[in-house]
Amino acid sequence: MPPDQLPAGRQRLIWRAERAFGLKDTIASKRPRAAALQPALKDVDTAPDAPAARVDDLALRGAAPPLFADAQYIDTSAAPDALSESPFDSPVLSTAQKRIQLDVMNDTEVRDCQKCGLSRTRTNTVFGEGDVDAGVFFIGEGPGETEDQTGRPFVGRAGQLLDKMIAGMGLRRDQVFIGNIVKCRPPENRVPAPDEVDTCTPYLVRQLEIIRPKVIVTLGLPSAKYMLKTRSSMGQLRGRWHDWRGIRLMPTFHPAYLLRAYTPENRRAVWDDLKKVMSVLGLADAPRQ
Repeated sequence: MPPDQLPAGRQRLIWRAERAFGLKDTIASKRPRAAALQPALKDVDTAPDAPAARVDDLALRGAAPPLFADAQYIDTSAAPDALSESPFDSPVLSTAQKRIQLDVMNDTEVRDCQKCGLSRTRTNTVFGEGDVDAGVFFIGEGPGETEDQTGRPFVGRAGQLLDKMIAGMGLRRDQVFIGNIVKCRPPENRVPAPDEVDTCTPYLVRQLEIIRPKVIVTLGLPSAKYMLKTRSSMGQLRGRWHDWRGIRLMPTFHPAYLLRAYTPENRRAVWDDLKKVMSVLGLADAPRQ
């Protein structure tokens, strides 16, 4: 597709990446810039903390330029039902390329996103964090109050319990990736509304496409329902393997639910789920935490 026919958001992304890597004589820079892009491009030139500076910093540390032409970004303006459910066929990226693409997406799209009503009540967006080469990707429902204040996922009481669950698997928090189906806190910690989920989850899909985990663990029923497009109950879903675009998916209870119902039966159920994940990841049976 000719550059001037790409979605505006992707045109800006390619243009910023080219500038960051000192590429001045390129297809994107030669094409006439659409009038609609001019305000955004002006901001890149004048903002002291423009996202391009972060990309350039990675480049100076020796990271290879990202394969923007080959990364096959999912257009987040597309309707959710237009997103393919088949396995990803875009190239698997290097560690450096993954970091760059996630940083660019956060800096240019997520951090100042105004696509749904949650943007009016949030303090910070919560992009997600962890190892870009993680074998397991944990997906929760949405940020809580502490997460909204800090901009980090799962750092409140539920996050402390998730850390113990991760440690029980023989892993550290920085060896997994943690995110949510929505990037902004729903008021009063309510369940995200369907339109909010439909608007925000293309970001999550792109994170999964970039990271390519071996296993997805959904925490709680809302994230399991979204990922599996099902109305089944948690009792029907958890403890059994499911498939999401060629990636194995294990639903389990949300840590916040365990804090409310910390029974031996529920703790045993979660541990059984995690042991199945550990087996797929090739982890030794770590001592139970």
